[in-house]
Amino acid sequence: MTDDAYLVLPNGTAVTLGVPPAAVGELACMETPAVRAWLHAQGVTATSPELRLLPPEETAAVPDDAERLPVPLSEEELSRVRHHAAPQDTARLEEELLAYRSCADGRDALLARALAAGVPPHRIAELTGEDLVTVKALAH
Repeated sequence: MTDDAYLVLPNGTAVTLGVPPAAVGELACMETPAVRAWLHAQGVTATSPELRLLPPEETAAVPDDAERLPVPLSEEELSRVRHHAAPQDTARLEEELLAYRSCADGRDALLARALAAGVPPHRIAELTGEDLVTVKALAH
C-alpha cells in the first residue's frame, strides 16, 4: 500500500474505483501545474466522469494499464475522499461520528463552566448523561 492518493483514468475498466474528484469538492492539488499538465496530456478535465480519485488504501486495485498520478491531499481532503468512497450506510455512520466528535470537543470545559455557574453536579450528570463521578472530578 502507498501513502499517496492517486488520480486515475481507468482504461475501460468496468470496476468503479474511488470517487470523481468533482464530487469531493475543492482540492488544492487540482490547481497544481503537475495535475493540470497531466489532465491536459490525458485529454480530460477535472470534471470528466471517467476521472477517479483514490485514497491510498485503494490504490492496489488500480489496473496496471490505467493512467495514474500521485497527488498530495491534506488530512481534511483525504477524509472527504474516504467519506465519499464509503458505502452509503458507512458514510451515514461517519457523519454521526463526526457530529459526536463535534459535540464532544470542549466537553470538559463545558462541564467546568456549568459547575462554575453553580449548576449542581447531579443536575449536570442528569442533563448530559455523564457519570456523576466524572462531573464531580471536574469540580476539583
